[in-house]
Amino acid sequence: MRVAFFLIPKSELVCLTTKTTMRQALERMEHHSYTAVPLIDDKGCYAGTITEGDLLWKIKNSSELNLAGMEKILVKDIACRAKNKAVRIDSRIVDLLYLASEQNFVPVVDDQGVFIGIVRRREIIEYCADLIREKEKNSVRS
Repeated sequence: MRVAFFLIPKSELVCLTTKTTMRQALERMEHHSYTAVPLIDDKGCYAGTITEGDLLWKIKNSSELNLAGMEKILVKDIACRAKNKAVRIDSRIVDLLYLASEQNFVPVVDDQGVFIGIVRRREIIEYCADLIREKEKNSVRS
């Protein structure tokens, strides 16, 4: 089984560019009820993941930061604590398992590092649960 089977393409995701402002990031994350969003650079490459926690830490550590001030801060200038590792599109499902144990989603890139989508932890768990269920059914029949 390959990563492509589980891929949610970039066109169906909320992604932010590294030139997105902090305020825009907060508003988009709030609107979509996301706690983490992939960051994409000018070349379309995966640049990291920004989380609600990253934004909260920036607010906490920036005295007197208000909404107007957040319009001047780019997400590329905010420290990202989550270091979500990406996999290539030609990776196998087993390559996702270890990453998914530590990440809510696994970014997927092509062979040039261009971001093409994500695989969510939920789909990986559902796939593994289906395999176990099928194996249990087959062992009961035997």
